Amino acid sequence: MNLSVVFVTHQTASLNVRERLAFSNPEMLSRAYERLETLYPDLEVVILSTCNRVELYLAQPPTTSLPTLPQLSHFLSEFHDVPQDDFVGELRELTGPPVVRHLFEVVSSLDSMVLGEPQIVNQVKEAYRQAEINDACGPLTHALFQGAIRASSRVRTETRLSEGRVSIASVAVGEFARNIFDSFQDKLTLIIGAGEMAEETLRYLKDAGTEQVVVTNRNAERAERLAREWGGSTVPWTELDRWLGRADVIISTTGADYPIIDMTRFQQARAASTQTVIVLDLGAPRDFALAVGELDNVFLYDIDSLQQTCEENRKARHREINKAHRIIEEELSEFLSEFYRRASSDLVVQLREGWHDIAQQELERLFRKSDHFDESDREAIAQADKRIVNKLLHPPLEALKDESKDGHPQGLLNALKRLFGL
Repeated sequence: MNLSVVFVTHQTASLNVRERLAFSNPEMLSRAYERLETLYPDLEVVILSTCNRVELYLAQPPTTSLPTLPQLSHFLSEFHDVPQDDFVGELRELTGPPVVRHLFEVVSSLDSMVLGEPQIVNQVKEAYRQAEINDACGPLTHALFQGAIRASSRVRTETRLSEGRVSIASVAVGEFARNIFDSFQDKLTLIIGAGEMAEETLRYLKDAGTEQVVVTNRNAERAERLAREWGGSTVPWTELDRWLGRADVIISTTGADYPIIDMTRFQQARAASTQTVIVLDLGAPRDFALAVGELDNVFLYDIDSLQQTCEENRKARHREINKAHRIIEEELSEFLSEFYRRASSDLVVQLREGWHDIAQQELERLFRKSDHFDESDREAIAQADKRIVNKLLHPPLEALKDESKDGHPQGLLNALKRLFGL
């Protein structure tokens, strides 16, 4: 299985590294796919970039070698203009069947900071869609991502992992903001950004009693749509500092390439206020500099701040995790069995056609040189030749058939390909 994934996640790398390696918008993704196609024309690739992870899923035809980890590290360094020494030690790589299990667990939210969060499946679907738009998918990546989405559907419907607070936004509001304010009814909430995360967070804030909502975004039309849908109002992006100074709760989800609010700017904006303010920085990369959280009466929480709550969530759902893992193993086994069945069938066809073509060429050569054979002689020789080829092929093909029954014929498949030059 010529398949690999190279990744940095919340489990392997700091938020700073993930931020610097993120593919934060469709335009950046398109440039990345274009560059990878130039470097590796036969490569199938899907890039999954979220607030918690940056993952490159790669597949190649069996006759072509996948890019190595150093090659991909060089690509990331060059594309993002980040020195390799800053991140290479935090890159991880999986190859072969473990890649399938990894993606199935990711899309089923078993590898998320918030166990069971529904947002990840939409992020994976969008990553897959962007890869299709950029003509970066192929037979193996299509099968892989469609299989992963099927697995996630089973986990969602057959377990209770999706019950309760299961998204980053719900935990941010329900666990963190509620620890500071008992009620949101009299609190002014400023939403910076108007994307999916902003909308989800606003939904939970409304459920918690928020009535005063102000939305600002560089794209005024998107801000107006979000505010209209949730009963808020909009303010121009140019007035951001003024509203930073007035808000009690700030939710920031812009997805900018760098922190848009540093400590000095925030201090100046809040100079006239001594009120407590909660900042939920859900941007990836971060929107607020970490130093903002050191100011008096400021409670700053970012994606990494949610880790401890998410771990507690994971422990509470241990029984559901085991059930989900059983589903994943079932889906993984079915996926690999189908994959190896097709690979074995293709190899059998190649072997049979290749050997019979060689036998036919030799027969034609014999008959051209020997004109004393009549039609019945020729037929008898051809049948004998066919039987010889089938008998020679029988042992390796039977061994392949037996291995395929167990679902793990990868080693034999590779050996036969090398032995017979396929």
